[in-house]
Amino acid sequence: MSSYQPTISIIIPVLNEANYIKKVLLSISKNAGSNRIKEILVVDGGSSDETPSNARDYGATVINSIKGRAVQMNVGAAIATGEILYFLHVDSLPPKHFDLAIFQALKEGHEVGCFQMRFNSDSNFLKFFAWCTKINHQICRGGDQSLFITNKLFHENNGFNENYIIYEDNEFIGRMYKLKPFKIIPAAVTTSARRYEERGMVMLQWHFAMIHLKHYLGARPNELHQYYLKYIAI
Repeated sequence: MSSYQPTISIIIPVLNEANYIKKVLLSISKNAGSNRIKEILVVDGGSSDETPSNARDYGATVINSIKGRAVQMNVGAAIATGEILYFLHVDSLPPKHFDLAIFQALKEGHEVGCFQMRFNSDSNFLKFFAWCTKINHQICRGGDQSLFITNKLFHENNGFNENYIIYEDNEFIGRMYKLKPFKIIPAAVTTSARRYEERGMVMLQWHFAMIHLKHYLGARPNELHQYYLKYIAI
């Protein structure tokens, strides 16, 4: 019987998230069910607050990068040494024993996948969209659900497309759906509803839907970014 046990490298891109980085690192520590998390790589895009020092204080390795989530995640993946890469947004908290769930998915033959998602909100509107993350269809995916993938598969497919300033998760996941069976783990990360509360739930969801549609219709990465800057960024 083989004693081989794969390890996980967790990669978290950040920019001025001094408070949330503490929360997510505490959550990782609390919810890990094994000692096979090899490293936590916090890739900082030039924070001007205490994000880097807080990350170090809570046990992570900080890597400096230019700003841009696709770039930052690729920088982290380039030096990650775990057999599994786990990309996690700073405001998404992993569920209990998330690492064991990933190992089980890998044991079942899944090289790539994500968790379901819930919001830290009582909004029925957001609960509906969270429920949709149970559906194994590309349109129901997003970076807030986190992403696990074997290091080998990630690099064989050239990582995230750095032309995408936004939508980089969706573009990459779309490629993976065409290559491999995509696993939805039946447990949920808890993600912050802060963007919806700041911008308006219905309006923000409408703009996200428009970005999906524009991408489907062939919009270029810069066109998606310009739409984001006009209607979503504040």
